[in-house]
Amino acid sequence: MHSSSSNKLKTKVKRSIWADGDPFIWATGAALTFTLCMTVILMLVVMYNGLGVLWPHQISLFEMEDGSFVAGKIMQWSEIPDGGGERVQLKVGNRDLYSLDFRWVPENDIAEITFPNDAIALERREFGNFYGFLQELSLNDITVPADTEPWEAFLSAWNAAVERTQPIQALSQEVQRLSREMERNRLSRARLEHQGVEADAPKMVNLIEEQSELRAQFDETLAEQNRKTAALRQETAIFADAGGRTREIALVDVVRPYRPNTMSIPAKVGFYASKLWELLSAEPRESNTEGGLFPAIFGTVMLIFLMSILSFPLGVLAAIYLQEYAKEGSMVKAVHIAVNNLAGIPSIVYGIFGLGFFVYGVGGIVDSLFFAERLPTPTFGTGGILWASLTLGLLTVPVVIVATEEALSSVPKGIREASYALGATRLQTLRRTVLPMASPGIMTGFILAMARAAGEVAPLMITGVVKLAPSLPIDGQFPFIHLDRKFMHLGFHIYDVGFQSPNVEAAKPMVYVTTMLLVLIVLIMSSLAIYLRSRMKKRYQMGSM
Repeated sequence: MHSSSSNKLKTKVKRSIWADGDPFIWATGAALTFTLCMTVILMLVVMYNGLGVLWPHQISLFEMEDGSFVAGKIMQWSEIPDGGGERVQLKVGNRDLYSLDFRWVPENDIAEITFPNDAIALERREFGNFYGFLQELSLNDITVPADTEPWEAFLSAWNAAVERTQPIQALSQEVQRLSREMERNRLSRARLEHQGVEADAPKMVNLIEEQSELRAQFDETLAEQNRKTAALRQETAIFADAGGRTREIALVDVVRPYRPNTMSIPAKVGFYASKLWELLSAEPRESNTEGGLFPAIFGTVMLIFLMSILSFPLGVLAAIYLQEYAKEGSMVKAVHIAVNNLAGIPSIVYGIFGLGFFVYGVGGIVDSLFFAERLPTPTFGTGGILWASLTLGLLTVPVVIVATEEALSSVPKGIREASYALGATRLQTLRRTVLPMASPGIMTGFILAMARAAGEVAPLMITGVVKLAPSLPIDGQFPFIHLDRKFMHLGFHIYDVGFQSPNVEAAKPMVYVTTMLLVLIVLIMSSLAIYLRSRMKKRYQMGSM
């Protein structure tokens, strides 16, 4: 009897555990923990590989068994595949001398490793970093004290050369301004010609004279810029690599010189901070593998902002009509099926639609109506940030519609009936009761749509994104917002640098950094939306109770 009752009790306990769903709760908790751990590991890997490369690592000098020397930064140690011991990967830089940035050195071939204090690293505008030793300065107009230590003399001459670039940059800006004025003048004459104005008309004659004056100013300013640039490039320094091969480098081609083997910890921290600032505020260089990411960051944020303005109101209004006003029937069911199917269509299909409908269709009509004088050169009839935003807006509208409908349907029917019983109209009930209670769910749909759009690349590749954009969509030129311009995007930057770069190994750190920035932008914008959702939940839902 005791054994039988014990078995019944165990069976009852097992049934109770399964009936309460405890194993499923444990399974979902484990799945959530696993997902969070994988996310944290992903972010740590991206941050380590991306941000670690900005630190000024020491320059190693390898003396080989055959008497030769190799200098560079140690990247990693690994086993030789055939079991012949270990090998070290060095970033040797000096691409103009070696063609490749990296070199594998077997450990057995190394006689000695040292870290000379006079080893110099140069970040250059072309050919990547240079690792070597300063030989001599070749200066014309720049003077340095005769008793100055060579490295200090080089830094003094380099700072003087950097200061002399400021007038050249001012001349460059003036050249760009004159070029814009000449283009504006050309378009004005083309517009008058399109309107049938004769060449000897007063307006046309004035424009021709103005163009002649602008051309003279342009040629004079450009010649002055070229003269000063050529004179500045005469200020050079001669460096030698570890093997003694020399290279003469113009001072203005050096972006950042430093000696990492003698830098203190505070100096390295300051160097790291300057590299981070350059990453966020400067333009890219060296085929996007060096420099900053500001144009890509700006283009990504502006694209998400425009997409949100275009897609969110449209999706919410469509969902309100389908959920609150449309009568159930075969047509409404077909619309629901179509919306659900559109949410699963590959993004490249939207890109093809955006190219055909927005770029060639709407853009071509806009050009023929408002920019006929510029044809056959298209203005809106080519890829731009406006068409890319509209394309992503269409891509995310189904997500917003589905999420908004779910949020509206979650509001109890009794609340609507109570509002009607108090004399409120359908619009008043919707605006003052239903929408405030559904606003957190609507914001959830907006967050999902924004996160999806931020990472999409395929539609952008055929609707306006480019490898390098010379001008931002927003600047100080009238009309200040240029929706017809092409733009850069962090997602496309990852694809371009990671898979289209001729030097993939050197571009790998930039891929990690760009990935980290893209994830960070999505997290910041999503966090802001979540904060707004929380505020709306506290304000509207409490107010409607």
